[in-house]
Amino acid sequence: MTRVPDIGPAPVLALLLGVFNTGLYLFVRGTAGVRVLFVGLAAILGAFAGQAMALRLGDPLQIGDFGLVWSTALSCLGIILIVAASTLSPSRGSQGQ
Repeated sequence: MTRVPDIGPAPVLALLLGVFNTGLYLFVRGTAGVRVLFVGLAAILGAFAGQAMALRLGDPLQIGDFGLVWSTALSCLGIILIVAASTLSPSRGSQGQ
């Protein structure tokens, strides 16, 4: 019988924080279309990367060992990068004109 490995709180809290920041972005933006999948993924991965930075650099606001400030900052940075990339990319309607 194989034992299921334990999951730490960081991936779960990064998922919750990324989904919350994605929802906040959708509330401000109004609509995002298909882009919301990429925004959500970038927000979750950014929150997880922010947790790794918080472990190394320290964080003034923590929930247990989860650094909330760094996770939120990198989650928002991930959202900003996806929005900037989608804004700068050519639209489907313009075919080399």
